[in-house]
Amino acid sequence: MSANSLPPTPVIKDWLENASRQLSTAGIPSAHLDSEIILAYTLHKNRTYLHAHPEQIIDAQQCELANARLNLRLDRVPIAYIIGYKEFYGRQFAVTTSTLIPRPESEDIITILKEILPLRLRSGPSATPNPQLIDVGTGSGCLGITAKLEFPALDVTLTDISRDALKVAELNAKKLSADVAILHSDLLQEYALKPDIIIANLPYVDQTWERSPETNHEPALALFTDNDGLSIIKKLIVQANSSLTPDGYLIIEADPTQHRPLIEYAKKQSFEPVNQLGYAIAFKRKSN
Repeated sequence: MSANSLPPTPVIKDWLENASRQLSTAGIPSAHLDSEIILAYTLHKNRTYLHAHPEQIIDAQQCELANARLNLRLDRVPIAYIIGYKEFYGRQFAVTTSTLIPRPESEDIITILKEILPLRLRSGPSATPNPQLIDVGTGSGCLGITAKLEFPALDVTLTDISRDALKVAELNAKKLSADVAILHSDLLQEYALKPDIIIANLPYVDQTWERSPETNHEPALALFTDNDGLSIIKKLIVQANSSLTPDGYLIIEADPTQHRPLIEYAKKQSFEPVNQLGYAIAFKRKSN
């Protein structure tokens, strides 16, 4: 049974059961959850409301809209693009098809940052009252904005090669009241300052890897690169070697299978690995 074969005004329970069945048949593992998210978003309610009002009739206009969103999900459009946002580190970030969807793995960068940053802020000769942090390839801005909100003393710049992505990052910064600078740049090319910390979730997926159909809807510019997925990260490592302050930090995300070759490459560029957590690796630039 398709969504369109339901009555034009079904009750919540029937719409959810039908939608969940269709998504499950399509091989989507989160079928029940996705059905609830779509309907709750369409009705401007939370998911708890759906469970509390299973016999409530959905009016025809809302049903039509919910069915259209269900069809998008059946085409493997990610839920985040359908509802327009994704949660990251406890905050909602707007996303569009111009930005990569924030993933839980990227939160490891913030976890490592929280371990490193107090070393830069504490008193002493190496202390930096307002460290310069640049989020390279910011996309939706989730990493740099989160860093600024968790550590207001940071002076944060968000950069991306995509102007459309930067518009989304700027929107998120305003919505979340994060005082950050926005810069259009290919990696560090247009950044004139000497940052104390660089964070980056750059493209690291090789085109030959197995991946979910949902990634076909994400921007290829933010996902794929050459040289077994290492090309752009290696380029950033080279730039960071000449841009970072002495004893500055570079924190990047990469697939765990890529960590070893990246560590070996970074060592040749005067970096030493200081932390690894999940998908994230932190390097410290050796002072000369």
